[in-house]
Formats: sequence, C-alpha cells, structure tokens
Amino acid sequence: MASGFGLTGGPSRCFPFWQEVLACYVVNTNADDSSGKSKCKPVLEDYYECLHHRKEAAKVTALQAAYRRREAETPRDQAPSAGQIRSLGLLDKSAKEVGVERASLVPSVESNKTT
Repeated sequence: MASGFGLTGGPSRCFPFWQEVLACYVVNTNADDSSGKSKCKPVLEDYYECLHHRKEAAKVTALQAAYRRREAETPRDQAPSAGQIRSLGLLDKSAKEVGVERASLVPSVESNKTT
C-alpha cells in the first residue's frame, strides 16, 4: 500500500482499514501524549490482517489438518484388503495366463526385432 492505489486504479483493498487506524490515532493521541495508541491495537490488527492474511492462513491450515486427520481415521467403505487383492491371483501370473492381450498399435519387443 505504498501508493494507496489498488490494481485497478482505485483505492487498495485495505484502504478503509487504514482510514480507521488513522482516525483512531487522531482521536486517541495528541502531540504531547501518545498513550492512547494502545486503544488502537484491535484496529491495527485488522489492518495487518487485511495486508498479510496470517490469521486466515492459520485457520485454513488448521482446518486442512483436521480434515486430513478425520479422513485418515475413517476407513473407506468397501475398500478391498491387501489379502483380497492378492487372492485374485493376477499379480504373479504372466500376461498369457491372465488373458491380457497387447493392443496391435502398441509396439512390443517382438515387433521391433528385425529378421
């Protein structure tokens, strides 16, 4: 907010917060006594949050972590176990035994041999 102008030429998105900070300082401080600055801390925190989004980022990170923990705790419905997958017998067999044929467009080792 060095210039006070936003990307589209108007005021920046945090300009209203900056106006509140200035108004708070004008009302609560003077040239001789600056002890009123402590009254402006909440307004200043709002301005900093508008600039940097640190509280929002922390909240999003906490929500994502809670979501991932919840997903890890609940098992998938009807997910096959490792034993069920192995019992199908497809992992240790060759392609001919399983009945899988190569497509004719996909080159293989045999099609690349020259005679």
